[in-house]
Amino acid sequence: MSRVLSRRIFLGSALSAVAGAAWAGAPAVSLRPHPRPEGLHRRSAPGAEALIEAARLDGEVTFSVMDVKTGLVLEGRGETGGVPPASVTKAVTALYALNILGVEYRFATRLIATGPVENGVLKGDLILAGGGDPTLDTDALAQMAADLKDKGVREVQGAFRVWGGALPFERVIDPSQPEHVGYNPSVSGLNLNFNRVHFEWKRGGSGYNVSMDARSERYRPAVTIARMAIAGRKAPIYTYKDAGDHDAWTVAKAALGNAGARWLPVRKPEAYAAEVFAVFARSQGIVLTPGAALRDAPEGEAIVVHRSAPLRDVLRDMLKYSNNLTAELVGLTATAARLGRVASLAASAQEMSRWARTELGMQGAGLVDHSGLGEQSRLSAGALAKALVRVHGDGQLKPILKDIALRDDNGGIDRAHPVKVTAKTGTLYFVSSLAGYMTAPDGTELAFAIFCADTARRQQIDSRAAGRPAGAASWNRRAKQLQQQLIERWATIYGA
Repeated sequence: MSRVLSRRIFLGSALSAVAGAAWAGAPAVSLRPHPRPEGLHRRSAPGAEALIEAARLDGEVTFSVMDVKTGLVLEGRGETGGVPPASVTKAVTALYALNILGVEYRFATRLIATGPVENGVLKGDLILAGGGDPTLDTDALAQMAADLKDKGVREVQGAFRVWGGALPFERVIDPSQPEHVGYNPSVSGLNLNFNRVHFEWKRGGSGYNVSMDARSERYRPAVTIARMAIAGRKAPIYTYKDAGDHDAWTVAKAALGNAGARWLPVRKPEAYAAEVFAVFARSQGIVLTPGAALRDAPEGEAIVVHRSAPLRDVLRDMLKYSNNLTAELVGLTATAARLGRVASLAASAQEMSRWARTELGMQGAGLVDHSGLGEQSRLSAGALAKALVRVHGDGQLKPILKDIALRDDNGGIDRAHPVKVTAKTGTLYFVSSLAGYMTAPDGTELAFAIFCADTARRQQIDSRAAGRPAGAASWNRRAKQLQQQLIERWATIYGA
């Protein structure tokens, strides 16, 4: 299997001479007192401590900035202390998956026949077998049903069964999150539509019309695996109950208004995919008889195979949209390939942490998941910046990171800003992180990581309460402003 991130880079041959260099303290004034180029908003570079004090952020602010060519640490503050990285974790996950799986890896979802097909009749069971594909959607299942018919199958004599055991099942990514948030779904080897169901409501003459469907660009098949009831209350807005054969939701009538929609998490992903596929098989004239889900890996012939886009493209979208389920499935798949099996999401995160410490030199890395959703994860700014320098030469991570637009003095996007940033953001309530690469006006390229976290205020949050905690929005806004100010400072000091 190819390794897109070379061992030379991971072991840091050229950088090993500077990897142990002492961390430089943040100078109070510019080290290179040249005027800033036209277009930068200030003519001098304020000290980092002054910027941090002005931001009025309780908690910790840590950062590290390094020259990508020399590996020299230019500035740092608390850079060896571990803080919650939030979704910046996904950058580490991307590196892990690229190294273990390779850029061209494709996830496969299969339709497996346990018997022969004779005269259009499958004399055996039909199994929908997941391969951990995070991008499998309703359109793909519709195409698989059409492909099944094209293979000459008109009837299935046995049962229709599903298998999601390629990866361990996790009821949620992070149990501390509210039950109803779509970014915290279940995890399985068989997933559909990021394990979310589309809930829509509209006021009618005698009440509300509600629907639950597996919506995609082309189709909207209704599902019964997730069901919604309207309750005559004001709070809580949503409740959830495992009703055995379906997810039972209720919603507060007072919260609905005239019409609306939202995505809710799916807690029975294998049954969800099975129900939707059966709808499309029936539309092709193939009626399926449901059977029990498989526990062991299926045996038989794969008569239809759906493959995802290459891993590079999957990771680019993961980093752009910060999709948590994609990160978990990619990380779990990499661990399964690395070890031969994976016991749980937590165990996989521990293995990725070991890999990061060993291969990237990320001392102190301790991750509880692959997405950054769990606030117990810890990374240090110095370790992450060092890793970004180490992998820069292979050119795999930077092209799939997101371009981060800097803002003008009025808060609007400044598309003409002379400093260019390609990075990964991370946001939780009272946690804001940014890490990646910045290019100064003279072309100087730096790797950086900035972590802001007020863990004390996070611990006071009631996860059952609806809405954003008081003060979280303004805290996050000030954190993002500080991140830009630090980046502009570094561009002034280290890039003409």
